[in-house]
Order: sequence, then C-alpha cells, then structure tokens
Amino acid sequence: MPELPEVEVVRRGLEKWVRARRIEAVQVLDPRSVRRHLDGPLDFEQTLTGCTISSVVRRGKFLWLGLDGLDVPAVLVAHLGMSGQLLVEQPQAADEKHLKVRLSLGEHLDYPDELRFVDQRIFGGMFLSPLVATSDGLPAGQGSTEPAIPQAAAHIARDVLDPNRSAEDLYLALRHRNTDLKRAILDQTVISGVGNIYADEALWQAKLSGSRKTATIRRPEVQRLNDALIDVMTRALAAGGTSFDSLYVNVNGASGYFARSLNAYGREGKPCLRCAENGVASVIRRDAFMGRSSYTCPVCQPRPRR
Repeated sequence: MPELPEVEVVRRGLEKWVRARRIEAVQVLDPRSVRRHLDGPLDFEQTLTGCTISSVVRRGKFLWLGLDGLDVPAVLVAHLGMSGQLLVEQPQAADEKHLKVRLSLGEHLDYPDELRFVDQRIFGGMFLSPLVATSDGLPAGQGSTEPAIPQAAAHIARDVLDPNRSAEDLYLALRHRNTDLKRAILDQTVISGVGNIYADEALWQAKLSGSRKTATIRRPEVQRLNDALIDVMTRALAAGGTSFDSLYVNVNGASGYFARSLNAYGREGKPCLRCAENGVASVIRRDAFMGRSSYTCPVCQPRPRR
C-alpha cells in the first residue's frame, strides 16, 4: 500500500499539473470506485463538472483536491487504497486497463488534459467530502493554508512531516495508549502516514523494539523515534517513495526507488548493517505481525523482558 512518501509524491505531481484548472467533464467508468459518494455516480459527475481545482492537500495517506464552484464547501478525496493511481494523460493516450474515473481538464499551456484514476484492486476510490474545522485551528495538512479538513479525514492525527506536530505530541499520544510501540505508531489516530515498511525502518534507526509497551516509553526514546521517522520519510520522499508493486507509480508513471536503501524491511537472514559496522555478528529476523511481517535486529533492537 502506498505510504506517506508515495502519496506526497503524487500530491506534488498533481499540484504542478492540475491545480488551478477547471474540470470540464467527468466520466465514471466503474461505479465501485465512487461508492463512497452516497448520491451516486451521476451526481458525482454533475457536481464536479465546472469546478476549479484550487489546491492539492495531503494529511497522512489522505489526499484531496480543493474545489471552487460548489454550493456547499467540500473537497474531492482520492484514496489510493492498495493499487490506486492518479495519472495525468493526454486525451489521445490509450485508456489504462483498469481506468475507473476520468476528469477532463481545461487546456493549460502544453499540460496533459486528463486526470485519470486507475485502480486494479478497487480498494481505493474518489468521493466528495464536506469540510469541517480542524480541531487545533491550524492548516489541515501539506498544501493547505486553511484550518479546514474533509470530514472523512478529521479523525486522523497530523502526520510525520507536518510542521505543526512535535515529538512531545507523539510522546503524549503514545502514553495515552496501552499497547505495543509498533502497533501504536501504525495507529493513524496517534500519528498518521506511517505504514509497515517505514515503521520497521524508523524503529531500526532509533534502536527500539516494536514490542516495547507504550507505557514504558521515555521522552528521549520518543525524541529518537520521532527524529528517525522524519529522517526515513524525508529520504524516502527524496527517492520518490518505496515500491514493491508495479501498480504503484507517481502521477507521471515513475516508480520510486527507496526500496534499495532499506536497512531492515525485507532483509530477513541478512546481516544487520549497523551491527556489522561495529564488528558484531547479527542477522535481521522476521516475525509475524498483524497478518504482515516485522523485520528487526535482535542485537541492537532487543525485545523487552517479559
């Protein structure tokens, strides 16, 4: 599933290619991809037609397009799910096999004139969501200057790269939970945008076990984890994100390559790079976790004693 860096790559692409452009026409090719728009596909098409895309905003893995021209304040939420793609294409380009929604945009310079939502597995979708005030009165997320957030995303916390969030916020949120550390940082109401891959990478970098209980976590450890989360996400964003699935590409179709720089995730049985540098023999282990996997070093990420 695309995580924060992948969604931010998409957001930046959309901000360049579609912001300030008018939606001339909308075509829903598969009603399942607008199933969360409760008034149905026809209303979805009619409501969006004639609107202008005023902003492209992200909080965590949620992405939305601000709209001018609606009677009631609302935004177009695009959730990528497992395999969703937002692609800008010229109208003459052949339709993708799993094209679900097409937005025809007004002409602008030599930019492509279509925004396409493509989704093979149909876990993602597009829908209109009304705006509500942010709980702290601050801008909703990256790309926003307004203290308003889609109702559909109002429940999630600020994300790793949000400048309006601090390590102290993370510490307080963790101490209000009674669970394992990795499970907590995957909870989007604690801190948003963290998925399984980046959780393992940040925990490895911070030398913390995901099995630690949040009730035992100390401020210096949270500061270390917070710094690691920011660093990992920043480096992944610079590399264009992580992709193990050819279905994930950015807005122009280019896969990320941060997977080449992973220190823990997917390295089962391989030497821990940090331990090797220190002359210690240790290999990365894999453990089952919430139907997925966790990758850790048993030496520099010791598990807590039971």
